[in-house]
Amino acid sequence: MAKPRPLSIKHQHPCDQCPLKKHDILRDLSASETEFMTRFKTGEFQAQAGSTIIVEGTNSPHLYTVLSGWGFRYKTLPDGRRQILNFILPGDLVGLQGSLMKEMSHSVEALSDMMFCVFERESLTKLFKETPSLAYDVTWLAAREEQMLDEHLLSVGRRTAIERAAYLISFLSQRARRVGQLEDGQILVPFTQSHVADTLGLSLVHTNKTLKKLQARGLIKWSERSCIVKDEEKLQHVAGWDGLPDTPRPFI
Repeated sequence: MAKPRPLSIKHQHPCDQCPLKKHDILRDLSASETEFMTRFKTGEFQAQAGSTIIVEGTNSPHLYTVLSGWGFRYKTLPDGRRQILNFILPGDLVGLQGSLMKEMSHSVEALSDMMFCVFERESLTKLFKETPSLAYDVTWLAAREEQMLDEHLLSVGRRTAIERAAYLISFLSQRARRVGQLEDGQILVPFTQSHVADTLGLSLVHTNKTLKKLQARGLIKWSERSCIVKDEEKLQHVAGWDGLPDTPRPFI
């Protein structure tokens, strides 16, 4: 497991010039909300691909919003087997569990180089007291994460291997498109078949065969560390999944 890297906190992106504002799927903050976030934010830090951002079992003093890059949340068994729980993209909130439960029950690793906004966990109560609209956003984000995990659990528990793979790739493709991480149908993330296997709960061999089946149907094109979605509608049909809603969502 990669060791956590020390925070190097800097201020590069003022909240009123947040790069996330260019994504239409993320709702605009009001002037008063932006002013509060300027005070709430303590800085930014960059993490290299492979860095561990949060370690399972630790008490993290920080809360983060992803400004750029990809990461993933995961749990491990004592023998080292890993289950990837979800992927994190720009606009996602990271570390809320540790803020409320005092101890993280999962780890977070950077899949690519990433940049985060940093907030002090102890200041979260001020957000709830002073800005009810942002408090609602935090609650919304937590509920959304639960909803996604429900779908992932259904996938691992009841979908067939090819349905699982179709769902995961369609899910990541749609999430990536909404935050500028999809280019000409290609998911711009350096994930490998090992990451897919650890998400789907399949062996690496089974995962390889399953992805080849989707490729043979003309639904995707898989190459080393990249995936091109060629027919998303049919991919959703194979997964038995309706897709993500197009309504704007909050970010902190």
